[in-house]
Amino acid sequence: MPEFQSAPARLPSGRRIYAVGDVHGHDEKLAAIHAQVAADLAARPVTAPLLIHLGDYIDRGPDSCGVIARLAAGDPIAGLPTVNLLGNHERSMIDALAGERAAVTDWRMHGGREALASWDIDPDSDPATWPALIPAAHRRFVEALALMHREGGYLFVHAGIRPGVPLKAQSPDDLIRIRGGFLDSEADLGLVVIHGHTPTQGPVLRRNRIGIDTGAAYGRELTCLVLEANRMAFLQA
Repeated sequence: MPEFQSAPARLPSGRRIYAVGDVHGHDEKLAAIHAQVAADLAARPVTAPLLIHLGDYIDRGPDSCGVIARLAAGDPIAGLPTVNLLGNHERSMIDALAGERAAVTDWRMHGGREALASWDIDPDSDPATWPALIPAAHRRFVEALALMHREGGYLFVHAGIRPGVPLKAQSPDDLIRIRGGFLDSEADLGLVVIHGHTPTQGPVLRRNRIGIDTGAAYGRELTCLVLEANRMAFLQA
């Protein structure tokens, strides 16, 4: 059983959320986290569970293709509904495949070379050839990713939010890329923000946010935050 501690917000009775941080091409770690989630659900059934992936499924790690294939196939854990959010690395992939030259350069520089290789694509080949070499189901999955998800007293988003800006007015670019102005904010954001994007040595717990990108991209752990009622715990692989 996970070791629980007090959480900074609350979920409704019967709701449990498993939120997974930045995967970055580490399909074996994602499979291990999913196995832990499935085991926890089997040991502690709950009325309304939900699995949320916070984005950055691709780049840097060895098997971006495997991660996308796993998630694009549907809910990876039988009987557990899943929400998949957009990360800045998926945004770069979308823009690069659309032919934006700056995005092609950005993607190659920040992990896209490893991702392309996982689809058996030469990273130095003509970018115009890339879309046809990536399965259509994989492209559709990436293009359909959501920007945010709200549950109880929590907001789930890849990078964070701009303090003082209503949720409906948040910039999509901030939601997937923000650091300055958010990470150092002690303001009441209205909701506790669950996010990834900024790698740290372990989960970051603040009264207004919880960061769970624990550096899987760099060989460290992949983290899953477990939320239920007014408590929280962590799973790691």
